[in-house]
Amino acid sequence: MATTSSSGEEPPETKKKKKECLGWIEWLRGWFYLVYEMLFQRIMASHLHNPMPLPPVNDLTCIVTGSTSGIGLEIARQLAQSGAHVVMAVRNTKAAQELIQKWQIDSEGLSIPVNVEVMQVDLLSLDSVVRFAEAWNARSAPLHVLINNAGIFSIGEPQKFSKDGYEQHLQVNHLAPSLLSILLLPSLLRGSPSRIVNVNSIMHQVGFVDTEDMNVTSGKRKFSSMVGYSSSKLAEIMFSSILTKRLPAEAGISVLCVSPGIVQTNVARDLPKLVQAAYRLIPYFIFSAQEGARSALFAATDPQVPEYCEMLKADEWPVCAFISQDCRPTNPSEEAHNVQTSYQVWEKTLEMIGLPSDAVERLLEGEEVKCRYGQEQ
Repeated sequence: MATTSSSGEEPPETKKKKKECLGWIEWLRGWFYLVYEMLFQRIMASHLHNPMPLPPVNDLTCIVTGSTSGIGLEIARQLAQSGAHVVMAVRNTKAAQELIQKWQIDSEGLSIPVNVEVMQVDLLSLDSVVRFAEAWNARSAPLHVLINNAGIFSIGEPQKFSKDGYEQHLQVNHLAPSLLSILLLPSLLRGSPSRIVNVNSIMHQVGFVDTEDMNVTSGKRKFSSMVGYSSSKLAEIMFSSILTKRLPAEAGISVLCVSPGIVQTNVARDLPKLVQAAYRLIPYFIFSAQEGARSALFAATDPQVPEYCEMLKADEWPVCAFISQDCRPTNPSEEAHNVQTSYQVWEKTLEMIGLPSDAVERLLEGEEVKCRYGQEQ
């Protein structure tokens, strides 16, 4: 497999005829995986405990985005109650403070005190993401785990754009976490060995990324919340795969994407009728938030994860590490293995989030990198 050049350009040997959409076999396969996971995820994960017991995490500092509800709340709570220093990176700081008070009450009498703090970030504003990263990096403190959990799936709603001009699924699920991950590299380097864990989705299996139409505004594809969501999740995997290649092994920063399984119960309205029928059996098939948090917690804390990531890197595997809802390594979609598109997603993403093409290398060297966003007006 080809690797990137020092200039960050796509290697010529990876160039192929531009692909315009998923093939029908790929599309059918993607829906098969989605339905299969819905029906059998509980059986596949039957070997896991709930909640998942964690290894010692007392020395870890973890940033968790979107941690006031759902999977993110469970991730933050379990890490905090196991002794980690948790930073809740959230838009609603009041809700986060109320959760901390509740966790402190719940932990009274336990030997491990809860060490949680709140920092505000709004992923619909790239300015906010830059300010958050600058505030954290200014501490010169180590960061051991960044969990990009926050995401949106606006079921059945019309296409909406952020104030930065980007389709909201694309910005919240892909652009903002990509920007945050890169800007926090100096802190992750201080915390090495460290990890970036992106909470992804099985729905990336039906996603397709057109790097010339990331906002889905050209008319080539009709927008739906499913298109916006699945495409943004596929873009996240592709970007993570190239970030893995750009990070030298000696940096000690592992990059993973995880599938929490099918956890949300309000996605049925935007799915085909066959899948909607399966949702009638939700009480048995669909995971709770606590169950959905297991794969992210595993990726964030299991001691063998860095070794697995190093092995994939050494083998020049085309995609980053991907952990399924049953906490086992698996492969993402066939389209996620498209190296040509992955390099294009990398370059287009850096352009959209206002970073230079050599941002990763410069940040790891301790240089200052200017972002187009977050500048004082």
